[in-house]
Amino acid sequence: MLPDLDFYLVAVPAVLLVGLSKGGMGEALSLMGVPILSLAVSPVQAAALLLPILIAMDIVSLWIWRKHGDRKTLTMLLPGALAGIAIGWATSAYVPRDALRLIIGAITVVFVLRYVYTVWRSRSGAAILPKQHRLGPAALWGSFAGYGSFVAHAGGPPFQIYALALKLDPREYTGTIVRFFATLNAVKLIPYFALGQLDTSNLVTSGMTAPLAMVATACGAWIVRRMKPQVFYPFMYTMAFIAGSRLVWEGLTSLLSGG
Repeated sequence: MLPDLDFYLVAVPAVLLVGLSKGGMGEALSLMGVPILSLAVSPVQAAALLLPILIAMDIVSLWIWRKHGDRKTLTMLLPGALAGIAIGWATSAYVPRDALRLIIGAITVVFVLRYVYTVWRSRSGAAILPKQHRLGPAALWGSFAGYGSFVAHAGGPPFQIYALALKLDPREYTGTIVRFFATLNAVKLIPYFALGQLDTSNLVTSGMTAPLAMVATACGAWIVRRMKPQVFYPFMYTMAFIAGSRLVWEGLTSLLSGG
C-alpha cells in the first residue's frame, strides 16, 4: 500500500534536509531526517526507509566529488568503522541506543567547545595547527562512527571529531566524508536485510522520494563548492555542535521518559 499525502508532507522536508547534508552541508541536517520522518512512521521504519535513499544520494555525491578525497584518512578510519558495524550487528538487540546518542553527542559538544577555546587562544598569537594521523584515535573514532551509524544513525560526529582536526582542504574533506559513508551505507545493507528492516514496501516508498533526494544532494554540493575555508570550517564546527546537541537532547529525553 502506498503512503498517503500526510506521509509525504513529512517525508519531503526530511529528505531535503538529508540530501543537503549528503551534498556536504553537515551532519546536523542529516540527523533531522529520522526524527522528522518519525512523525509519520515508527523510528525503526524511518531508519529503514532512509537507508536506500541515502544510498541513492551517495551515488550522486560520489559522482560530484569524484575528483576529491583524502585516501590516507579513509585508510585510517575505514577498518575501525567496518568493525563498528559488525559489533553493532552482533549486539543490535541489546544496544542502549539512547545512551549511545547521549555519549556521542556529549563527546562531540566537548570537542567543538575545545575548538572554540583554541580559536579564542589563537587571537593572542597561538596558532591552530592541523593534527597528524594517529592509529589509535583513528581506530577509536572510526569504530564509533561505524557503530553509531549502524545502531543510531549517528556516525557523522565521530568522523568529524577525527577528520576536522586534520584541517583538510574543504573539497578534500567533503570528498572524504562522502566516500566514507557511501562505503558504510553499502555495507549496512547486508545486516539491515538480515535483520528484516528492509522489505518490498519500504523499498518502493524509498524509491518514490529518491529523485528529490538526488536533487537536494546536488544543491548541497553546489553550495559547499563555493565556500572558502574561512567560512567552511566555522560552518562545519557549528553543524557538529548542533548535531551533538541534538543527540544529547534525544538521548536524555528518551532515557528520562523511560522510552
